[in-house]
Amino acid sequence: MRYPFPVGKSDFIQGDEAIARAAILAGCRFYAGYPITPASEIFEAMALYMPLVDGVSIQMEDEIASIAAIIGASWAGAKAMTATSGPGFSLMQENLGYAVMTETPIVVVDVQRSGPSTGQPTLAAQGDIMQAIWGTHGDHSLIVLSPSTVQEAFDMTIRAFNLAEKYRTPVVLLTDAEIAHMRERVYIPVPEEIEIVERKLPATEEEAKYPFGDIHGDGVPPMPIFGRGYRTYVTGLTHDERGRPKTVDAEVHERLIRRIIGKIENNKHDIISYETYALDDAEIAIITTGIVARSAIRAVKLLRERGIKAGLLKLNTIWPFDFDMIEELAERVKKIYVPEMNLGQLYHLVREGADGKAEVELISKIGGEVHTPMEIVEKVVG
Repeated sequence: MRYPFPVGKSDFIQGDEAIARAAILAGCRFYAGYPITPASEIFEAMALYMPLVDGVSIQMEDEIASIAAIIGASWAGAKAMTATSGPGFSLMQENLGYAVMTETPIVVVDVQRSGPSTGQPTLAAQGDIMQAIWGTHGDHSLIVLSPSTVQEAFDMTIRAFNLAEKYRTPVVLLTDAEIAHMRERVYIPVPEEIEIVERKLPATEEEAKYPFGDIHGDGVPPMPIFGRGYRTYVTGLTHDERGRPKTVDAEVHERLIRRIIGKIENNKHDIISYETYALDDAEIAIITTGIVARSAIRAVKLLRERGIKAGLLKLNTIWPFDFDMIEELAERVKKIYVPEMNLGQLYHLVREGADGKAEVELISKIGGEVHTPMEIVEKVVG
């Protein structure tokens, strides 16, 4: 297949462009969206590329319709994606919950900007961390990834599709305006170099009768595709293994919700990704994610030059969260700092994980500007 961009070589591109190209290479063939700064370039690229790979890109009337459209496309057998920013992401929350409940594999890109409301449309923030994890109502779990470079935005987009297909779940790629509009050199691999995961389909007519049944014991039911002869009932109501509503059956509800959450929590070892720098002998740990990690790694180097044993834990996966890893780290360091571009969101997860084993301090910054390395250093040295 010929792609509408060069493969097998590096290119100097924006983060939004990298996400669009990665989606195409991951097999995405349906995109629905609504223009919003700073995610519009993803839409523009998908509108350009999709017709050239026999895909569909469509502008919907709003973000509610956009996520509804990709849910429908996924049940029709397509890998599907939408992209938005904070205000649009808020509008998507009800249907994000519907995708969780119906176990629909989709990818939602949230290019964070400063809020609340219209806020600072062209400036970066990390204010959607809590919303990405817990924005929709009810007990649930999904997957949230967070890149800190344009290359990671590309790589994590492919991984987002693979995880969505493997675990039949929505995956949120939580990036920001800085990474979205930053240009960096990105290696675009040839398709043969890319691992692609496809969703599990029913092997028999009998399996297709149970689109929400744990047939193989791994918590992930095979997903029948509309239009292939199966009679499938899909609803956001509490439902049994066949998809039939059982809204007043407590046992059915508990079995369903525990399985949906369990397929994520029980596979943390496969889903969670992180990177460390100079953490082995560290007495001071800096834990962060996304664009702030770039300043944090420089801050660690500057602190080391001053004789302070600092180290970095960069979280590539925000949810599921490895509370045990944070507790183990807290047991061997004197203090943990959490720099983030909000008034404290990741900080609360880290503090819960530390469980009092080490002091956890927030290094907060808002207003659309990224922490400088020296701002982090000065906070650590006092």
